[in-house]
Amino acid sequence: MKQFVCFITCCIAVNVYGQQLSMQIVNTWGKPIEDVNIRSKQSGFHTHTDKNGTFVIESLSTDTLVVSHLGYVTRYISHIELQSLKQIRLSEIPFSIDQIQLSQQANVLGIITQIDMQSTPIQTSQDVLRQVPGLFIGQHAGGGKAEQIFLRGFDIDHGTDINIQVDGMPVNMVSHAHGQGYADLHFVIPETVDKVEFEKGAYEAEYGNFATAGRVHFKTKNTLSNSLVKLEQGQYNHQRMLTMVNLLKHKNQSMYLASEYLTTDGPFESSQHFDRKNLMLKFHNRFNSNHTLSVSASYFDSKWDASGQIPQRAIDRGLIGRFGAIDDTEGGKTKRTNLIANWTHILDTTTTIHFNSYISKYDFQLFSNFTFFKDNSKDGDQIMQQEERTLTGLHMDYTKTWSWMNLQAGVQYRNDKVGDNQLLKTKNRTHRLDTLTLGDITETNSALYVNTQWVWNDLTIDLGVRYDHFVHQFYDKTATLYDTRETKQDILSPKIGLSYAPNSQIKLYIKTGKGFHSNDSRTLLKPSKQEIKTVLPASYGADLGIGVKILPELYIQLAYWYMELEQEFVYVGDAAITEPSGKTRRQGVDLSLRYQPVSWLFLNYDINYTYAKAVDEPVGKDD
Repeated sequence: MKQFVCFITCCIAVNVYGQQLSMQIVNTWGKPIEDVNIRSKQSGFHTHTDKNGTFVIESLSTDTLVVSHLGYVTRYISHIELQSLKQIRLSEIPFSIDQIQLSQQANVLGIITQIDMQSTPIQTSQDVLRQVPGLFIGQHAGGGKAEQIFLRGFDIDHGTDINIQVDGMPVNMVSHAHGQGYADLHFVIPETVDKVEFEKGAYEAEYGNFATAGRVHFKTKNTLSNSLVKLEQGQYNHQRMLTMVNLLKHKNQSMYLASEYLTTDGPFESSQHFDRKNLMLKFHNRFNSNHTLSVSASYFDSKWDASGQIPQRAIDRGLIGRFGAIDDTEGGKTKRTNLIANWTHILDTTTTIHFNSYISKYDFQLFSNFTFFKDNSKDGDQIMQQEERTLTGLHMDYTKTWSWMNLQAGVQYRNDKVGDNQLLKTKNRTHRLDTLTLGDITETNSALYVNTQWVWNDLTIDLGVRYDHFVHQFYDKTATLYDTRETKQDILSPKIGLSYAPNSQIKLYIKTGKGFHSNDSRTLLKPSKQEIKTVLPASYGADLGIGVKILPELYIQLAYWYMELEQEFVYVGDAAITEPSGKTRRQGVDLSLRYQPVSWLFLNYDINYTYAKAVDEPVGKDD
């Protein structure tokens, strides 16, 4: 197969400060090239570019620099050429494992994930999420609900213990009508995703709430290589139409429009009548070599019917078939409109400021029936969960690079205003039988964090700390008298990590840190028989691992991990409430193998073992 080769121009601004060379690497579209491996051929000194494409090294006298990055031809640059260099032209080649050079800082498995995305068919945003090694998804309730997520021994429900973001905007919904941390990714058009970053465990100070089992960050494309029209048709009246059109494409400016329409009846006896619409418009502008701005606007609308779960005994008795239903009036509808802005200002080749802001308008309505006619033998046990939400936030990030240290400091603010968050007993969707909960929620999270990375030859030390402040307010509309309750709490989360890479074939690391997930505002503030005072239950964890390139085409990563939670929450579906379940302890082993014996064959293999226990439960009931 003929390989398509294109050339990327990397503009490197060079400043000499005494014995140091300070550089920034960007492509022709102004996008910083992250995790470029910079290695001194003779002395063995090595570093890499940060997320802003910046690195600093000691000035070379007679040495040669080896510049390499996955997907690019490795270049060797002499000290003489380096002093006069204004541009480096790298030829892009297909990703291959033999290009990978292990270093202390780089997340190698994350880099290889880009290969996985190219070699694995991607049909939905959930398929992109599955690229995270060890993460599993279970779809249910007609395809309109957020998927069930499993990672590191957690039944995360819809997002309680994993932090998910898209272009810096949180996906997780706090104190959601259907459960804490609800993360619905259906508003993301999979073909617009450019990159997926992930980390297991709570070891990064930049990520706070829900980042206990891990975090995943989707980054969408700034520009399209080509416009695209895709039509799909399949069984059960499945139809999907996708268009991606370049509206503007110049050297310093780009804008594209992406749209998706999906409909299907599903395999069930009662049609799903599934209908989803997605629109996304993104503008990217490079004002000059020091300023870039990206703004995206998106709209998502979905509605569906669902047959729900069914009892095995009903099938065994012949009351219904495998694709039948006890209550086929389940289903729902949801909308989300987003506006996201990202602005990067490069003060100099070692200093960068990044601003991220977002606003999201969200509507949700879900009908479920978990117990059929157990509580109400006449009208059934259907419930409705509903809310209207406005989510706003701001994130400012400052980074500074020296040859011996990288500094990152940031401030974050998020505010959720939720109107008429409610749980009702209903019949056939239209008849409201009883109001169980109804109220307005205001939840605010403010945070400060600092990350530092210290480099000494083959050893790197990461030190970080995060401070979070939460304010929960709940206005209970079911109360006879006006009743607004409030609670506040702070949490400090330190992080530390060590990595040692004596050569480009082996890397050892250990990471440890404290994380947390917030409690549901209704659980904290709604009057109940059980007083729950835990607002921000902490997690404590550690990873001990090794990455090794036994062969140029083979990469293996093995890690042992351990985690404890002060308090874990369980979502009770038949009552649609959140309840505490006490302290838990998990430990396990993650093994990932990536092998590319020939250019056209790529093999990936993941094994994940977890042993989980409830700490305060008696033996036999602690699984």
